Amino acid sequence: MRGRSVGLDADKTCTDFKPSRLALAAQRKPMNDNPDMPAAEALNPRARATAPWGEERATALLVLADGTVIEGMGAGAVGIAVGEVCFNTAMTGYQEILTDPSYAGQIITFTFPHIGNVGTNTEDIETASLAAASGVRGCVLKAPITRASNYRAAQEFDDWLKARGIIAITGVDTRALTALIREKGMPNAVIAHAPDGKFDLAALKRELAAFPGMVGLDLAKDVTSGQSYSWDETEWRWNEGYGHESNPRFHVVAIDYGLKRNILRELATAGCKLTVLPATATAEEVLARKPDGVFLSNGPGDPAATGVYAVPEIRKLVDSGLPVFGICLGHQMLGLALGGTTRKMHQGHHGANHPVKDFTTGKVEITSMNHGFAVDRESLPANVEETHVSLFDGSNCGLKVKDRPVFSVQYHPEASPGPQDSHYLFKRFVALMEEKKGKS
Repeated sequence: MRGRSVGLDADKTCTDFKPSRLALAAQRKPMNDNPDMPAAEALNPRARATAPWGEERATALLVLADGTVIEGMGAGAVGIAVGEVCFNTAMTGYQEILTDPSYAGQIITFTFPHIGNVGTNTEDIETASLAAASGVRGCVLKAPITRASNYRAAQEFDDWLKARGIIAITGVDTRALTALIREKGMPNAVIAHAPDGKFDLAALKRELAAFPGMVGLDLAKDVTSGQSYSWDETEWRWNEGYGHESNPRFHVVAIDYGLKRNILRELATAGCKLTVLPATATAEEVLARKPDGVFLSNGPGDPAATGVYAVPEIRKLVDSGLPVFGICLGHQMLGLALGGTTRKMHQGHHGANHPVKDFTTGKVEITSMNHGFAVDRESLPANVEETHVSLFDGSNCGLKVKDRPVFSVQYHPEASPGPQDSHYLFKRFVALMEEKKGKS
């Protein structure tokens, strides 16, 4: 998919990879307006001080479970990481994507070619703790990372990747890799970055074979907050930054299975005071906080695995009569708590351009998505109504309980990144709490 692709060779323990000179030159060739400048210097400005230009060795590999080896140039952290390869179709928001805990255990292939060109900053991080790792295993990029060019940039993307321990491979034909995923599903893979270009393929193969895959994997416990905390920060505004909710009307307890900061901001903007509890919180611990409503957050991994301890507590919260709102993993586990089942998807949904129809209004919204599991609509009991559906593949994207103030969606109404078509869902949650308060 770049230069050349080779199969794993168990007898070949250490290999130096040297991609085609033309392949490397083609991905970074600048315009040469100076006829007196040697061709080598025009191709690689960094080589001007070290002429003649020599063959450059690949410094990163992506080894797929079927034995395919994809070569590229390394960026970010040095080392080895194993995960499931998915693709994301968003054109913006790479920093938010790479800090979304829902991507824990995955290697993200960006279909948009230019990633990193606006740098990074401290405002666009989505992990609840600014310093916490999101669990992303690596990223796959088409174009080399360029210097940042944006007034908000505080750190170069490559330096940011290093600081967060994320391995990247650049120069990959991401179109071909995306087509492979669409055809064969999301493969397990190992991503490796070695500045000297030397890789032990047999060792990489062993690392990959030891990875269990996403089915049956509880990753919420790895990304949840370790303790409870309060939240009042509201959404970001141009040239103002983030605000604070000083006069909340409702108290919401959010259970953190790997939540994003912007979900909390949207709830605060809607007039809520937030108390965040870890993924292992019991229903009794939630109800002891005397909330007006309960929020079930997004998160990574298999909902059935996390549901072993979470679903019984969610069932109790549904039975409490309080308004309950779930997103992503929270949606899937709510489906399980109501008697439904979930399934692993072929390629999942990852991007900021997914059309969804809301059956309750008849409207279509463009949404942000990030999930590899889905609720099986056929498994839902009679008292549960399907409210949203994906217009890409017809999979379930929302539900509500007919006789309880309980609903959820599969996608990310908070966006970050993505469109804001679905912000109305936070108002829908607030309306349920208003109605509940009015009756009490």
